[in-house]
Amino acid sequence: MTYKIAAFYKFTAVEDIKGLRARLLSFGAQCEGMCGTILLAPEGVNGTIGALPEALDRMIEFLDKEVGIKSGELKYSFSRDRPFNRFKVRPKKEIITMKCAEADPVHRVGTYVAPRDWNGLVADPDVVLIDTRNIYETEVGTFEGALDPRLDTFSEFPAWVEKNLDPGRHKKVAMFCTGGIRCEKASSYMLTAGFEEVYHLKGGILGYLEAVPADNSLWKGECFVFDRRVSVVHGLEQGGYTICYGCGEPLAREETQHEFYEEGVSCSRCAPSLTAERQAALRARHAHCMQETGDAEMAAGS
Repeated sequence: MTYKIAAFYKFTAVEDIKGLRARLLSFGAQCEGMCGTILLAPEGVNGTIGALPEALDRMIEFLDKEVGIKSGELKYSFSRDRPFNRFKVRPKKEIITMKCAEADPVHRVGTYVAPRDWNGLVADPDVVLIDTRNIYETEVGTFEGALDPRLDTFSEFPAWVEKNLDPGRHKKVAMFCTGGIRCEKASSYMLTAGFEEVYHLKGGILGYLEAVPADNSLWKGECFVFDRRVSVVHGLEQGGYTICYGCGEPLAREETQHEFYEEGVSCSRCAPSLTAERQAALRARHAHCMQETGDAEMAAGS
C-alpha cells in the first residue's frame, strides 16, 4: 500500500482559527487514511499530512479553498508505510516558533531562489550560506560549505545572528531549511536586522533534492524529515535513518546494530540513563503504535 504525503506551509493572515480547525477536522475524518498534523496560527498554516492518494488530493483541494495552500509551498512524496498515527489540527501562536515579533513573512521576506539556480548563487564567494535547522537535523546532512549555528531550537537563531554576523560586512546571505518555512521567516528577520541581500531556497532542501540530479548536487548526506521515513535522499526516496524514541535522535543504520538499540525504546546514547519505568512506558507506546498502524492499514485495504 502506498501513502501520499503533503508537506506544506503558507504565511497568510488567519482570523477564525477555531472555525478553520473545526472544518479541517471534520473534512479530514472523511478522507481515507488521513494522518499527520496541521498547525494553525494568526500568521498562517503549516503541516505534513498523509493519506491514501485520492483522499490526500481531496484534502489539499479543501485546504486550497480555505487558505490558498497551492499558492504557498506544497511538496508531495510517497511512503510504503503509514507515515503518522493520527490526524491532528493544532492552534499555535506561530506556525514556526521564533519568538521575534519583527519577523513578519506575511509582509516582508527575502528573495526566493529556485533550486536550479541555487548552486550558482552559493558559488559566489561573497555569499554567507547558513543552515537554519536544528543540530539533530544538520548532523544528518547539509550543504557543502554551510555555516551550522548549532541550534537547539529555532528561537535561538536571532541571538546567533546578532553574535556572529554583521550587516556591514556580510552583504549577501543565503539560507535554507527542510521545506522553506524556517528560512522564509529567518529572511524576514534578517531584513529587519539590516542585512541588504537576503536569499532563501524556494521549497527548501526537499525542493532541491527533487529538482537537482545527484551528480550535480552540492548536498552532502541525507535530509531529516518529520515523519516515519526519518530521512530522504535525492528524488525524495526514503533514506537510511531511523529514529530513537528514547531521546528523539536520528540514527544511522550502523547505530541500530549497537547492543543498546531497541526499536521504539532506546539507543546507545540514551539507554544507560533510561529508568526501568521509562523503558516500560516506551515499550508500551511502541506496541500501541504498531497496533494502531496495523489496524489502520487493514481498514484502508478493506
